[in-house]
Amino acid sequence: MFDRDKWDEILEALTANTFRTILTAFGVFWGIFILVILLAAGNGLENGVKQGFSGMATNTMFMWTQATSKPYKGLPKTRQFSFQNSDVPALKEKFPDLLYVSPRNQLGGFRGGNNVVRGTKTAAFNVYGDYPEYVKQESMDIVKGRFVNYQDIETSRKVAVIGQGVIDGLYEKAEEVIGTYVKINGVNFMVVGVYKTKSNNNGNAEEAQKNVFVPFTAFQQAFNYGDRVGWMAITANDDASITELKPKILEFMKSRHSISPDDERAIGNFDLYEEFSKILGLFSILRFIAYFVGTLVLLSGVIGISNIMLIVVKERTKEIGIRRALGATPAAIRSQILLESIFLTISAGMLGIGAATGVLIVINKILDSMPSEGSMFANPSVDLPVVFFALIILVGSGLLAGFIPAQTAIKVKPVDALRTE
Repeated sequence: MFDRDKWDEILEALTANTFRTILTAFGVFWGIFILVILLAAGNGLENGVKQGFSGMATNTMFMWTQATSKPYKGLPKTRQFSFQNSDVPALKEKFPDLLYVSPRNQLGGFRGGNNVVRGTKTAAFNVYGDYPEYVKQESMDIVKGRFVNYQDIETSRKVAVIGQGVIDGLYEKAEEVIGTYVKINGVNFMVVGVYKTKSNNNGNAEEAQKNVFVPFTAFQQAFNYGDRVGWMAITANDDASITELKPKILEFMKSRHSISPDDERAIGNFDLYEEFSKILGLFSILRFIAYFVGTLVLLSGVIGISNIMLIVVKERTKEIGIRRALGATPAAIRSQILLESIFLTISAGMLGIGAATGVLIVINKILDSMPSEGSMFANPSVDLPVVFFALIILVGSGLLAGFIPAQTAIKVKPVDALRTE
């Protein structure tokens, strides 16, 4: 039941020395403000990194061949070998938990330079031979036309999907690219699609637009790759972990290519899921640090409130003695002091949450007005459960701040209190 007299008394006690009350409340205000801002900043960084992985199948590993480091079955070490087309169905049959097994070949990049020609213009780009599934594994959008399809694979059709960087290097401004031809190492390919990558490619988003994708079979045929597979992108189903499957996959591939089971160098690999998990683990640590630092700052504010409440209790010793003499119970005195402490703490904390919310609204408006491509920071915010948790902290802090002063107040004997001047 609402007791107006009690709340009038609380407000009167807190406004008796307004400046002191404001300075005391500022510690709690600043603590909760810092807590919310730190958590929002961590979420903003996490959102930005996840945005960079948007559209990419993170449960993926990449695998390629290297020279062997150990002799095996009469074969010498430092032997060069290649994956083959038959490895793809063999992997799918052996490991039903694999969602995609995409063989890939590449010209350019670490394989050496290559020329892509259109008319009188020549430029060097990475050229990839891929299967249709790769568009589901890579973070890219097809903004015009289409990607490679299985009809292209079956007929070894010489078609190409290019990025904006290729268009800028080979085409005139506003020129239509779909249906035109580009010559790759002397072989003509018809452009059927334009892609745009959604990731920032390790901070180099512009370079990620300078690729050419062609059907895997056409690549092998046009560039005399025969049965060779340069490397593979392998994605597991959502209910399986590619990190757990990786040792078995490597063991299987070693057995198929007569490689020693102990040879750790022969097959190179990169586990995207493992790296992604490390990043998520880092954000968990950052979240813990935000809670830890914010709570410590908040605790310093709570200590300040507790100290001031002790001073207030001492100043009101005679008042407390009179109330005790008139029949006020220790519980009534204790509840009065605790209510004053909780009210001051929650009021300051809610102002801190409100101020932090206002700052985040301004930051988000600024971020919305800026280009988001390649950004590593997006939508800094806190979830409702976090706000609820902050309110629980505030109530607990108020009780903690008022408990010692309240206990001090009820220990005052009425006769001693009345003698106090």
